[in-house]
Amino acid sequence: MQDIIVSGSIAYDYLMRFPGQFKEHIIQDQLDHVSLSFLVEDMTKHWGGVAANIAYTMALLGAQPKLFGTVGRDFGDYEDHLKAVGVDCNLVRQHDEVFTASFFANTDLDNNQIASFYSGAMAMSKNYLVADVYEGIPDLVVISPSDPEAMLKLSTECRERGIQFVADPSQQVPRLDGEQLRRCVSGAYLMTVNEYEADIICKKTGLDMHGLRDLVEILIVTQGAKGSAIYLNGDKKQVGVFPPDEILDPTGVGDAFRGGLLRGIQLGLPIETAAEVGATCATYALEKVGTQNHYFTAQAFVERFRTQFDDDGALDALV
Repeated sequence: MQDIIVSGSIAYDYLMRFPGQFKEHIIQDQLDHVSLSFLVEDMTKHWGGVAANIAYTMALLGAQPKLFGTVGRDFGDYEDHLKAVGVDCNLVRQHDEVFTASFFANTDLDNNQIASFYSGAMAMSKNYLVADVYEGIPDLVVISPSDPEAMLKLSTECRERGIQFVADPSQQVPRLDGEQLRRCVSGAYLMTVNEYEADIICKKTGLDMHGLRDLVEILIVTQGAKGSAIYLNGDKKQVGVFPPDEILDPTGVGDAFRGGLLRGIQLGLPIETAAEVGATCATYALEKVGTQNHYFTAQAFVERFRTQFDDDGALDALV
């Protein structure tokens, strides 16, 4: 399995810290005409977007994932960053009339947050199919959160053209209704969601976990500190977490897990070992602030992996 296309959001994250409490500036009986401005003392800009996060971690492990999404006129430095680690950006489509999707978050001392998301160029993704940007049939297409219409169109294209795909609806689970969720995941080679998302999907579709498993070949449900559960061929296998040295920021941990998981699948590793690779990548992300600030060499990764898991020499392929 060589050509893996990772579709989904590509975005900037602007994170600000307000050195006070929002509640001190909100008057309860005047919420019908709010006009507030908060002077912040700190702001950091981070690379983000689910597809870009997944592709970044895959590239750290020696893959050359093909990133597929839409960006704006401010993508230049982001593209340089991704290419530097080995991400193929040739399938990314740039629209100079808009900016790249951006997330703006202001957090106070109580960790309350006021945030806005600008979809920008991401809204254009519904205008592209795999056939528009790639000649032939890729080995695997990852459908991660983006414009909902884009996700539905890509899953339909993959089924109609016989392309293996990974369904990763995650952040768009609240947005999609039951029928749309069925369309988004049905026939997937692999579906990966967290426990909460799996519960919401079941409620919206009217399925139980058995019914959800029947829609896809492999189902992986991440469970936070409990690790992940793999459902395959009627069996359930549990994979543990990799203990972190410290916990700084959980943002992007799930994306790092998927990046490691997909690289393991690409290498032909047993699915449990691939999930353990994902768990180790997740810990690297957990130990850093931001979704693409973790870094490792293949050699260092394998050495650390083997302090917790036994790959029986399979990860020698990385080094």
